[in-house]
Amino acid sequence: MERNITVPTSYVSTLLAQAEAQGYDTQGLLAEMNIELSSLQQVQQFSAEKFGQLYQKLMYEAQDEYFGMLSGGRIPNGTFRMMCYSIIHCQTLEKAIYRASDFHEICRGAQIKPMLVRKGRFARVNFAPTDSAEVDFDTLINSESPDRIRTSLSMWHHFISWLIGCRVELRAAYFSFPEPDDADDYALIFQSELRFDQHDNALVFPASYLDYPVVQSDNTLRTFLRTAPYQLITMVNNDRSLKAQVVALIGKDFSRELPGAEQVASALNLSVSTLRRRLLEEGTSYQKIKDECRRKAAIGYMNSQQLSINDVAALMGFDEPSAFFRSFKKWTGQTPGEYRRSLQESQQLQAS
Repeated sequence: MERNITVPTSYVSTLLAQAEAQGYDTQGLLAEMNIELSSLQQVQQFSAEKFGQLYQKLMYEAQDEYFGMLSGGRIPNGTFRMMCYSIIHCQTLEKAIYRASDFHEICRGAQIKPMLVRKGRFARVNFAPTDSAEVDFDTLINSESPDRIRTSLSMWHHFISWLIGCRVELRAAYFSFPEPDDADDYALIFQSELRFDQHDNALVFPASYLDYPVVQSDNTLRTFLRTAPYQLITMVNNDRSLKAQVVALIGKDFSRELPGAEQVASALNLSVSTLRRRLLEEGTSYQKIKDECRRKAAIGYMNSQQLSINDVAALMGFDEPSAFFRSFKKWTGQTPGEYRRSLQESQQLQAS
């Protein structure tokens, strides 16, 4: 079985507290998602997938895609999607961040934008007021809760990491507020030196990441947007290998024809022979990576029990369910039906 990805239950509590403070019916929202408030108080970890779904519903209810994040205003639904399309074809991470900052200057509702500074061996991403901001930036930041600032920095960290297909390893994370009681959570989230009581809120990382190519595509973006903000909550793989970048380019949409080695090499600014040689040095090959991605995607879909087995077969690009059955047994040693039954038995044991 694949490991279930979780987030601290405090994430849920914080999100619900912010929603309640703005007058939203949090009890109705929890009931709609079959989440019992009493159960949240009994556990320390919560399903990241379910948290993403809860967050998604709340953003729709509030008609604010930056709900729970620094923005200075309400960001209309669809804004984040358009920003992604405006930057997805940038050649490097540096150009993508600059363009994201420019986008915030023209998008409706935004009064805060990400700002990139590259200096020597290090780069810094922090927040700045847009040119047309109608609020005093310092007053706004000083009135914001540490949770919103933490969430904003974390989501931008996850987003830029997603763009290049590997985790941007931070040197430090700066916060303008005093060290909170849950500083251990910050250490887990940012995995870097933490500095509190600073004059700014920022992420500091090696400038070399800015030269990494943006490996995402229109196809992988569509998958990303369907599940957002899930991938802004959970971090991409820490792996900085070439294999990790190839996996990001392949994506999770197997209903379409997968890119060939030539396309992948071109996207990574490599020749096909160099791609193959470097993957061989890492003990793998493009075909092995494709097979592994298909296996993981199939298991991921099978773990979503709202999808029928025929639905999963179609999502995996199989015209005939019988062909999917054979492939799935080859990948896992079980038929799809056997896998679903063992999954249900495992969940029943955990619930008992």
